[in-house]
Amino acid sequence: MTPAPTFALVTGGSGAIGAAISRQLAAAGHFVYVHSHSNLPAAQAVVDELTSGGAHARAIGFDVTDAAGTRAALETLLEAGPIQILVNNAGIHDDAVFPAMSAEQWHSVIDVSLHGFFNVTQPLTMPMIRSRWGRIITISSVAAIMGNRGQVNYAAAKGAVNSATRALSLELASRGVTVNAVAPGLIDTPMTQGVFDADAVARLVPMKRIGTPDEVAHLVAFLASDHASYISGQVISINGGMA
Repeated sequence: MTPAPTFALVTGGSGAIGAAISRQLAAAGHFVYVHSHSNLPAAQAVVDELTSGGAHARAIGFDVTDAAGTRAALETLLEAGPIQILVNNAGIHDDAVFPAMSAEQWHSVIDVSLHGFFNVTQPLTMPMIRSRWGRIITISSVAAIMGNRGQVNYAAAKGAVNSATRALSLELASRGVTVNAVAPGLIDTPMTQGVFDADAVARLVPMKRIGTPDEVAHLVAFLASDHASYISGQVISINGGMA
């Protein structure tokens, strides 16, 4: 069963999806570390919202691509207790058609999504194993499953994380730690606003609408709960029926 208190870390927690996930985990009674690298004031705003409602939360800033800096930050957090819910939500886009994609665009996207997955997850794994309970949930993308023009770098990074999720779940299955990925489709965030008009959404999404950050957050919160204790190694799409 879930120990109390349970510490949760949401990387990229200052963004629309990360903030929604932070709210859901806080509503479930977890102490939530809301992470940001480039916008710590936005993470603090999420924390202020949560704590004003009686939840327990703290903003934390570090660069997930900096292995040493990430480990140092996590070791400080672990002094309060093991982080047993990890949501790897940090990620960036830097889109370009592949013939025009620069090496910097390729490496920067993979550094955050894939190397960031390792830098954050690896230091937290043994504390989860020792406690015999943990949830590792990584936000992937429909691009990793279906592909998307102009996002070869993003699809590659998220596809690698999907494979890492499946492999890591096998290592941790007997230790009470589940490992899953959530692959959103078109979600209403600042990155999608103005990109897809109603005709495009109707053409791409069988449900004929764009999804919400809260819908993604509810799925993540379920996977973080005891109700999902027999679900591991899965990449779960939340995309309105996109094939």
